Amino acid sequence: MRAKILSSLLFCLMLWAPGMGQGQKPADKIYVLKAARLFDGKCNSVVTPGLIVVTGGKITAVGSSAAIPAGAQVIDLGDATLLPGFIDAHTHLTFPYSDDYKQARLDTLQKTIAERALDSSVNARVTLMAGFTTVRDVGSSDYLDVGLRNAIRNGDVPGPRMLVTVHALGATGGHCDGTDGFRAGIFGRESGPLDGVINGPEQARYAVRLDHKYGADMIKVCASGGVLSPTDDVDTPQLTQEELNAIVDEAHALRRKTAAHAHGAEAAKRAIRAGIDSIEHGTFLDDEDLDMMKQRGTYLVPTLMALQGIQEQFDRGVYIPPAIAAKARAAMTSLHSTFQRALAKGVNIGLGTDAGVYPHGRNAEEFHQMVDLGMKPVDALKAGTSADADLLGLADKIGTLESGKLADVVAVPGDPTQNIRQTEHVFFVMKEGVIFRNNAPMK
Repeated sequence: MRAKILSSLLFCLMLWAPGMGQGQKPADKIYVLKAARLFDGKCNSVVTPGLIVVTGGKITAVGSSAAIPAGAQVIDLGDATLLPGFIDAHTHLTFPYSDDYKQARLDTLQKTIAERALDSSVNARVTLMAGFTTVRDVGSSDYLDVGLRNAIRNGDVPGPRMLVTVHALGATGGHCDGTDGFRAGIFGRESGPLDGVINGPEQARYAVRLDHKYGADMIKVCASGGVLSPTDDVDTPQLTQEELNAIVDEAHALRRKTAAHAHGAEAAKRAIRAGIDSIEHGTFLDDEDLDMMKQRGTYLVPTLMALQGIQEQFDRGVYIPPAIAAKARAAMTSLHSTFQRALAKGVNIGLGTDAGVYPHGRNAEEFHQMVDLGMKPVDALKAGTSADADLLGLADKIGTLESGKLADVVAVPGDPTQNIRQTEHVFFVMKEGVIFRNNAPMK
């Protein structure tokens, strides 16, 4: 019996060990990926047929005229479309999804950091298997996002490439104050810059430097109230112009891009004036906001799936505190109109979902949410590939299928430019030349 147990344990370790089986490091391995169609992330249509040559984790040739190298492993995916690995510019992989609002808040206090880290690794895996090879993770705690990013980068757990923020920065009592809603003194001290909670421009700069010191790839701020935070109005500004100026200036000096959670129009204006790179949510933006964004090239990341997740909770009769339910309903009434006005004005739009507000792994449903509101399918695909790559500052590495780029490739059945919901049926996932999923139909 003991020998059988040891044998089973060794077998499991072999399956999950880095460099073993699926997920093996590509080294100089050569793949040729074939499919009926290819969308390269930048053109306005698919090309037929699709062919990509991958060598050592990078794309070395694209197009049906590319020569197939000797010794290459040819993978024919059939009646499918090859696309760049999807990008989600607004996730919370270290946040568990829950239908129980109160329990979700308690989990952060009751669960050990180790348990939460393991839960996060599950979220990362399902996100990768859904075709998202890169995410921007815009708020965490206890350095869980840093640890998860590093574990994925080192090949210890499967997941998307992560850009992390360490702490989202916000004001005392604001949306990003993690102790908001609890009684005074329960944590022994008030939150401060080390927790991402700031008051005044000098603390703002200090908090940016702390995030940078402890591993932030980008800087996220909470410029307004939030839907799910318990004690603030959703559209009120929560940082002064001077505080936002300091945050963005310090972040850009450190070559870090910036993102602002901003539902309200005035909060967004302050962030845009400060030079923010993206407005997250943007629920109540007015025409002045959108015109400023168009002029400055500021991205809107609308996170439509967040409201979809809340709507589904309403539909199931899940308990949501009345104050939060009222804020959610107000947001639902406004966001779709804001998105359509942004689209009409030609504002840059990136794909981001607020994963964690809805169940992880459903990220690709954001594509159809945008198309349902009037965006062309091909533009929705660009939002989740090349546009997001530009927003993240990674356009030289990912976001399009071009020679020299990292081999992040997914495949979906049929043609997603004709039926955008095919993006929800990813069956092949390659990240940096490593195959993590291949459920191609048997021929």
